[in-house]
Amino acid sequence: MDTHYSQMENSTRRDARDRVMADLKTLARDAEDLIKATAADASEAAKDARVRLTAALDRTKKSYQHLQQQSIQSAKAGLQKTDDTIRTHPYETVGIALGIGILVGALLKRR
Repeated sequence: MDTHYSQMENSTRRDARDRVMADLKTLARDAEDLIKATAADASEAAKDARVRLTAALDRTKKSYQHLQQQSIQSAKAGLQKTDDTIRTHPYETVGIALGIGILVGALLKRR
């Protein structure tokens, strides 16, 4: 069950990252259009490009905020799960930490 949840969570992160990248591409393309439009003439074409640029920028900001919020929630959930595991299995946690410490010490001593 945890593996399925983790895969869904990773998929959601990828989707959010893909949306941000798509919005950034749109933003760059619209910015280029704005530059081209204002270089030729500063009439309706420039206004249309500015409207598209503003909309793309708004979408980018919203996607970034969503991604940031999702990242914070994911980190909090991971910390909570770690805390719960440590509190549920304190002796096992100390044993694992001790074993890792001995292993790292032995590897460093070999150098």
